[in-house]
Amino acid sequence: MIYNKINFFLLLFLSFNIAFAGNEDRAGSAGATEMLVNPWARSSAWGSAGVSSVNGLEAMFLNVAGLAYADKTEIQFSRTNWLGSITGIGLNAAGLAQRVGESGVIGLSFTSMNYGDLQITTTELPEGGIGTFNPSSTNFNLAYAKKFSQSISGGLNLKIVSQSIANARAQGVAIDAGIRYVTGDQEHIKFSISLKNVGPPMSFSGDGLSLDMLNPSTSISIGMQQRVASYELPSQLNIGASYDFNFNENQILTVAGSFSANSFSKDQFRGGVEYTLKTEKASFTLRGGFVYEESLFNSVQVSTALSGPKRRVFL
Repeated sequence: MIYNKINFFLLLFLSFNIAFAGNEDRAGSAGATEMLVNPWARSSAWGSAGVSSVNGLEAMFLNVAGLAYADKTEIQFSRTNWLGSITGIGLNAAGLAQRVGESGVIGLSFTSMNYGDLQITTTELPEGGIGTFNPSSTNFNLAYAKKFSQSISGGLNLKIVSQSIANARAQGVAIDAGIRYVTGDQEHIKFSISLKNVGPPMSFSGDGLSLDMLNPSTSISIGMQQRVASYELPSQLNIGASYDFNFNENQILTVAGSFSANSFSKDQFRGGVEYTLKTEKASFTLRGGFVYEESLFNSVQVSTALSGPKRRVFL
């Protein structure tokens, strides 16, 4: 067991060093960035800081190793008006987690982002008026997590990514991997590492990329297909830790923090606090979190729209 602990902390140290080796010149050049949006209300309520403490179905987004802690069968659904009701962007998520055997859990989930109705425009009609189309993006997830010992759990998540507009579509695959280490007399100290959205580049294809070109010498129309540049997925490395203050059997205060190294955007530091009070008939939980990235408080250089308090509804 001591060798497992040494190997885990060595991996944690090496990953932390690699996390700071990102290339800021690549910022903004990835596609499918909706894969970085947490669709679950409970874990996003404290800034997604609980990378090391999230359990069950919601762990499929932050750290799939936490899926191993699902309690028998879990079913969840979440609905969000992303960036407020004015944008008209709807974010829906649903999933199922089922325990198989003594230490394994299988998870299925999907996330769908609908951008509302947009005007169809052409070079001749740049203002539209000829109809609307509805772009969307969908991610399907199939995950498996397992407890290898009382202290260590790990998991893998296979993603199928799909994006579509009126007459073009892009599809791809990606993999998430995660590991969690739990220690302490009351298993109240947790460390984790997760790697997200690792996969081959994607590119669009479809009728929207075809052109009819007129050959001036023969007056014959020739169909042509435009070449499209591919784009990479927004890979991310997360390193997190958490500590549970167990006041008694009914009161727990959890303090969590994590570091997110983004390959195509600024790195982020996350911190959060969660307080849980249990009674015989119900339980009450209060969460809060903060996410910091470079230039967050600079109105000129800030590069994120998420700069204020967010409200999420959990069902």
